[in-house]
Amino acid sequence: MKKILYLFIPACLIASSGCDKKIDLSNPNSATTATFWKTREQAHAATSAIYSALIIDGSYMRSFPGLTDSRGDDFTGDSPWLDLVLTGQFIIPPTSAPVYWIWREFYQVINRANQVISNVPKYDASVLPNEEKNRLLGQAYFLRGLAYYNLATTFKTVPVITKELTSTSEYFAATATEEVLWKQIFDDFAAAEANLPISYTNVTGLDNGQKGRATKGAAAGMLGKSYLYRKDYAKAATQFEKFFSGGPLAGVYSLMPDYRDNFRDVNENNAESLFEIQFTPGTGTDMNWCCDPVASWKQVQTISITYGQEGKGFSDYLPTRWIYNEYKLERTTANKLDSRLLVTIASHEPTENSILSYGGTWNNPLTAIYPRKYTNDGVGNGKPDEFSPFGESGINYRVIRYADILLMYAEVLNELNRTADAYPYIQQVRTRASLPNLATTKPNMTQAQMRDQLAHERALEFAIEGQRINDLIRWGWFSNPTRLAELKSHDADFNFYTPGNEYLPIPQQELDVNKNLLPNSAN
Repeated sequence: MKKILYLFIPACLIASSGCDKKIDLSNPNSATTATFWKTREQAHAATSAIYSALIIDGSYMRSFPGLTDSRGDDFTGDSPWLDLVLTGQFIIPPTSAPVYWIWREFYQVINRANQVISNVPKYDASVLPNEEKNRLLGQAYFLRGLAYYNLATTFKTVPVITKELTSTSEYFAATATEEVLWKQIFDDFAAAEANLPISYTNVTGLDNGQKGRATKGAAAGMLGKSYLYRKDYAKAATQFEKFFSGGPLAGVYSLMPDYRDNFRDVNENNAESLFEIQFTPGTGTDMNWCCDPVASWKQVQTISITYGQEGKGFSDYLPTRWIYNEYKLERTTANKLDSRLLVTIASHEPTENSILSYGGTWNNPLTAIYPRKYTNDGVGNGKPDEFSPFGESGINYRVIRYADILLMYAEVLNELNRTADAYPYIQQVRTRASLPNLATTKPNMTQAQMRDQLAHERALEFAIEGQRINDLIRWGWFSNPTRLAELKSHDADFNFYTPGNEYLPIPQQELDVNKNLLPNSAN
């Protein structure tokens, strides 16, 4: 299989509020929690249903990437939909619908994962072999960990729910402390890493050969990324070392020679990808914008239309001029522009033989710049790069790449006072972009200088990938007056920033119904 099949199990089984028991009637054609969890196929279907919550509007289909990208200094809102603009200006109100959708979708992931974690262990080995059972549990732990990671980096503090909810008295969970929340993230990724295979190529079971499922490498990488976010550099180093010489994941991943292969619908689930969200065009009849899942939903992402330039999309966001100029600070060894520029940003660059967009002649202002990453501009699928009025794009969203492992490990080494050891890992990423040897152009950097260099390297490698705002938060740039002034010079949206608003506010409708839920610093 090129991609895993996202299945939808009955709403009574997956909805957060459960079924209405006022009318006690049984539908023989609809599964319930009492009749489900009997067969091997049902265990797999329930696990696949966790993934399906990642492809709707509030998660990776559209809103989560958009509201995350817009809060960085590499992206700015350019939309008549004010929610998208106000998010980037750090003044989005808690009544915002897209903010609520993000909350809702990731708790859907958590709810479904909790049901798998609660029920799959009950299977007898004669029905579901233990090795196969462990893989299903590993996926549930990974996806729950990913959901909590995204909630933590987006809202800072949220309730932690780790079991299947069986009564209304359990619906109103209290806000957890940051320490409890992050311990849960660490524990989930660790449990996932222990239970997941490196690959599904040779496993025995219904998931044999399937691509797109969570793997040991995905869990190991996200656990390291989580430790890094919390500045536990020693534990982060232990995780990242697994990917290099002598480690259990050494040789499993590598950089793709063509950077563009990470953002188009060919060569997906490739050697650089640790985990990506699977989207497939041509499936279903209805757009999966929100609400309860139905089998007719299309499994497509709409980032492409949201980010697409005028005439080809909604152009709801634009790259900042700062990130565009940042790509031009250094020439390649062949005296060309950084090759990542024209993969990330659509701009008119005659000297680089780039005067096209969407397969045709550039017909926008010559000085205009637009997002290209994750859009249908040059997807390379052998089809015309045409604007789809319904935003149908099958480009997978890459959650974590091997390039991130390299640069995160370099950052960890620098923080552990091993600055000289960081150079080779940074250079692997630079070499792919044909940039000169950093050890030659900037030898013997101090720890502080290397921090600045890594901030630059990460900006270029991961622009418009939902990374920048998380980097800025964990580096403490919002609380540093010098750094905040720098951000304001990069992106005028930061002039609206006030302390605490680097996070999205807790949705007001959640605060209204759950009196145990606390507002955060952005409310």
